[in-house]
Amino acid sequence: MGPWRCLLLLLPLLAPALRAQQQQFMEYVERRITLLEERISQWHDQSSRYSTELRDFKNQVLGMLEAAEKEREALRAEAEGAAVRVDRLEREVDYLETQNPAPPCVEVDETLMDKQVATAKQRKNEKYTKLTDCSDTIASVRAMKILKRFGSSSGLWTKDAAGSSEKIYVFDGTANDTVYVFPRMREFTLFSATRKAARIKLPYPWVGTGHLVYDGHLYYIRQQGLSFQVIKFNLANKTVVDSSVFPAEEQIPVFGLSPSTYIEVSADEEGLWAIYATKEDEKNMCLAKLDPASLDIEQMWDTPCPRENAEGAFVVCGALHVVYNTRLPSRARVQCVFDVSGTLAPEDASLVYFPKRYGSHASLKYNPQERQIYAWDDGYQIIYRMEMKKKLEV
Repeated sequence: MGPWRCLLLLLPLLAPALRAQQQQFMEYVERRITLLEERISQWHDQSSRYSTELRDFKNQVLGMLEAAEKEREALRAEAEGAAVRVDRLEREVDYLETQNPAPPCVEVDETLMDKQVATAKQRKNEKYTKLTDCSDTIASVRAMKILKRFGSSSGLWTKDAAGSSEKIYVFDGTANDTVYVFPRMREFTLFSATRKAARIKLPYPWVGTGHLVYDGHLYYIRQQGLSFQVIKFNLANKTVVDSSVFPAEEQIPVFGLSPSTYIEVSADEEGLWAIYATKEDEKNMCLAKLDPASLDIEQMWDTPCPRENAEGAFVVCGALHVVYNTRLPSRARVQCVFDVSGTLAPEDASLVYFPKRYGSHASLKYNPQERQIYAWDDGYQIIYRMEMKKKLEV
């Protein structure tokens, strides 16, 4: 039997198997095509979504660029307006400078200072001839009012001790050149932010907390090397009208608990005073009477009041009152009184106690018109109203 005949005999037997394989192959191809169509559909959906998101993002970016361009134009307009205002302000400042006198020379005139020292020493420790009939002294603290907490732990706040202005002047810190001014007590009490206050920038920075506002002028202390100057600054036209090197050699801090204060300028019913200390008698304080017009020293005294543990001092009716505390702050008290006129016996002076508060006083400014003290205690601003009594003359 030939091979072709054998093949013809086997074909009927192989045909069903071939048809089955062909069917399986077709089903496999259909499944692959269906899977491919599904993937193409998914890709189409994703592509459409990405196109939509890209279009939305493009529109958003275009909107942001438009807004940024508008803001840039607005800022440019504001900058141009500010430049115009600055130019106008500079012209106004130039005009004011032509209207106000130039600041006086604050260089040390050695001859004048020596003459001042010699004149003051000639009258040192003499009995003082009173200018007024003030015969009061402090009996006690009648009331205390805590206004607020403002600024750093050390500072000074006060009113004009001789004028009628209601303005509040605030010196924050022991070394600065900007004074905050509030129009009235109410504004100072209610507003905590300094943006509500006017600012006075001084030509020279101050040192310590011994400054004073008196009759429209600010008397403040400037340190220049080893010497100290009293600067008289006119608050109305913002100019220095006078200055004087304080005629004392080798000065040291006047209060043991306030190492930054070398001169305390104080006001009472008699006028201006300066409280200070020198190495010549480093244990006790010295007192000087100041001429508010010329800043000359009219008279000087050595006092028996020690510097140790002193935190502040003020003058009432010609009598120096020194307030003491401890290194670990306790209750402050007046325990040394020195009357330059000799009309107050030491044993008759009241040893006044202040209510215990937060720490020790950084400053105590007596206002002779109101008979009260403006105090700065660890950043708290306090008013002490004083009870007065008549002096018992020696």
